[in-house]
Amino acid sequence: MTTQELPIETRELVGWSRTTPITGHVISTPDVDIIAKAVARVADAESDKPDYLKRGVIARGLGRSYNESAQNSGGLTVDMTQLAKLHSLDEETAIVDVDAGLSLDHLMKAVVPRGFWVPVMPGTRQVTVGGAIAHDIHGKNHHATGTFGDHVLEMQLLVADGRVLTITPDGSSDDPDGSLFWATIAGIGLTGIILRVKMQLKRTETAYFLADTFTTGNLDETIDLHLEQRYEDGFEYASGWFDTISGAPKLGRGAFSRGNLATLDDLPAKLKKAPLKFDPKPLISLPNVFPRGLDNKFDFSLVGEFYYRMGSNKRGIIESLPQFYHPLDLIGNWNNAYGRGGAFAQYQFIVPTGNETEFKQIITDIQASGHISFLNVIKLFGDGNRAPLSFPFKGWNVCLDFPIRPGLAEFLNDLDRRVMAMGGRLYTAKDSRTSAEHFHQMYPQIDEWIAKRREIDPNNVFVSDMARRLELL
Repeated sequence: MTTQELPIETRELVGWSRTTPITGHVISTPDVDIIAKAVARVADAESDKPDYLKRGVIARGLGRSYNESAQNSGGLTVDMTQLAKLHSLDEETAIVDVDAGLSLDHLMKAVVPRGFWVPVMPGTRQVTVGGAIAHDIHGKNHHATGTFGDHVLEMQLLVADGRVLTITPDGSSDDPDGSLFWATIAGIGLTGIILRVKMQLKRTETAYFLADTFTTGNLDETIDLHLEQRYEDGFEYASGWFDTISGAPKLGRGAFSRGNLATLDDLPAKLKKAPLKFDPKPLISLPNVFPRGLDNKFDFSLVGEFYYRMGSNKRGIIESLPQFYHPLDLIGNWNNAYGRGGAFAQYQFIVPTGNETEFKQIITDIQASGHISFLNVIKLFGDGNRAPLSFPFKGWNVCLDFPIRPGLAEFLNDLDRRVMAMGGRLYTAKDSRTSAEHFHQMYPQIDEWIAKRREIDPNNVFVSDMARRLELL
């Protein structure tokens, strides 16, 4: 297939936080052979090929990463969303075999009515299986269940020399020690294109949660709820919102929830009639018509106050997945709330427990900085896994959304240094601005990962703008 025969179009591409929009060359097809031929054309050393084929290639899912990890300025991007079949579901083993472009939303809609559940989901179902692997996503149940990559059993990986390798966590003939598998988990698409995945599902009797909710009055109570009261113990899912806008004594107050998948006996009679019914849809979709300037302290304070007051101290309530886990999926294109052309930086960091004094000081300084965030998550994570670039480890995970304003870059650079001083790091799915120097310090196994990436792709066939920024090639 010649370059002229490849189904390539130009398209605007941008991450969810809308920080770095580009116009890119995109190939979109359900045909694996065409994807392989496009990669081969990029890998070809031919000197007179089009310039965009000299800039490498990267796979892209639904564009829900908050940065440029699925963009390739001046190069080629493979839109994977047409490669989206569910090939099989083994009901005895609960193993599902899917294309990497299948979204978690479509996967859940296919498997929940049959009594199965995706074991790890982020705060939205609008991500692809391949994207979930590329960033090794985590969810409210990390302390109990680990990351998405911990439940992947096998991948088919298209690598730079044109081979499609079968890789598994414990090693295969194509990857004897499993090192390529774990380099691909959280490998932000730079080891190759994930084509197909087998993963372990879990069983469920219902599509609902049996949940408890809590509120705390200040930051000390929020820390105590986690460390001393250990509110997560005995519950697979737990997370919460906390306030970084209000000053003391309200600073750090939070609304928290915990729960487990409900059993059939937990449901009221009305829901028992269709316990596995699952077809959630957005209630509204925000158009891109909001003016800039709504993302100010006054408006965000009102939203935060509303969110806090919606919290309560209840036990044993039944909630659907959107209610308990995915409220933002009820609002299509919620990033439009930042206004026409509005961009924001999501700052997600983790620091080890034992640093509570400095951790609380960081929260205090965020409140005093003038940089406001109302959409804040706090959670204690469990242990990490073997993937060198996987984000989670046992510690405090915090996620904040800052509208981009003058001075924000300098403020976040300072936060980077303080996070690193505590042995912490940032999350690749969210970071859109840290330096290569900082990133390399945050991930102690980065040299091991780069060596593996260069071994499987010595000529930099797979490239993204994020890879260039963080010097990962």
